[in-house]
Amino acid sequence: MKPLRLLFRSLGCRDYRLYFTGQVVSLHGTWMQHVAQAWLVYRLSDSNLMLGVVSAASLLPSLVLGLWGGVVADRVPRRRLFLLCQWLSLAQALALGLLAAGGLIRVWHVVVLALFAGIVHAFEIPARHALVGTLVPRELMHNAVALNSSAFNLARAIGPVTAGFLIPRIGEGAVFLVNALSYGAVIFALGRMRGPDPVPERHARDGLADGLRHVWREPRLRAAVVLIALSSLLANPYLVLLPEYARHVLAGGAEDYGVLVGAAGLGALAGALGLALRESPRGLERLIAVSSLMVAVALGLLAIVRVLPLALPVLFLTGFFLTSQVAGTNTFLQVSAPDRLRGRIMSLFSVVFIGFSPLGNLAAGALADLLGVIAVLALSSATLLVLGMPVRWRLFRRSG
Repeated sequence: MKPLRLLFRSLGCRDYRLYFTGQVVSLHGTWMQHVAQAWLVYRLSDSNLMLGVVSAASLLPSLVLGLWGGVVADRVPRRRLFLLCQWLSLAQALALGLLAAGGLIRVWHVVVLALFAGIVHAFEIPARHALVGTLVPRELMHNAVALNSSAFNLARAIGPVTAGFLIPRIGEGAVFLVNALSYGAVIFALGRMRGPDPVPERHARDGLADGLRHVWREPRLRAAVVLIALSSLLANPYLVLLPEYARHVLAGGAEDYGVLVGAAGLGALAGALGLALRESPRGLERLIAVSSLMVAVALGLLAIVRVLPLALPVLFLTGFFLTSQVAGTNTFLQVSAPDRLRGRIMSLFSVVFIGFSPLGNLAAGALADLLGVIAVLALSSATLLVLGMPVRWRLFRRSG
């Protein structure tokens, strides 16, 4: 099969093609808002800790409510649930944009609206992951999941650079309003879908813990989830530290910050595309183990470099290997999940990967204020390298 046809084969399914197109547009707006929000908070507070607080407010709901979000995704029509979440996210971006454009915005406003967005995401993320599995046949699922990750990381590469260009020219508020408009693409796509939106099959004794039990009983799935937990706590916070890194280590501004995030996004896009080109999910366990190791190495390199031309390729590698690990784990869980448990299993993924992140972000932000961003990056690298080694080895040995 030709590479392009292999890469985009799941786009032959009409409803998935609509979903994918809407996501490409909307996710660009989302990443623009991420960068604008972080820069706004740092400009208003001049505090790494406040960056961690805002990030925690947006992510903690996934830790508290994420598993319940998976139960809901396995109980109601997933497309309808996803659509409701899009409308609520649009309202959040609109409120943030109007406050910022009107000059009324304060850090506590951002915290409250980030918390609201986090509650929505606790239900939206498992619904989105489970929805993808209903839009393509099972044999194309690993490709659809990887393409979905590619859309996310394409936006992650371009959105921050666009935001870094726009913030000094039109302000953060206008960027938030652009994000509000971008949700219309997904809402339109969902309205155009023709396929059924059934309620997932329910077994009489199914409950909250069934997805957890399924993962716990499979040693390979369990090891992959443990590595995701470590990366969430120790690797993900590097994004929270990038405003400080850009401003004080590289002596740059908003444009440099946007370029740094964009470099990580380009690496992430390359990692996701590499996963999409795989003909089958076989061997994902080794990819997950090796990628986790290389994330630790990349963070250590980031702690060493002090100039933008060297920081960019290191961030590219960080994004590449972190996405290879995360998207590989996402795909591994998806293809291993029975449909009736998919929402709950993917909610476990979101709880571990997204819900644990605020704990790491808060710790990294507080430590960066005390020790400096370079020391935190070095400490994260060493801890991730040591704690993950036995799990990586077990996962690598069990791979087929």
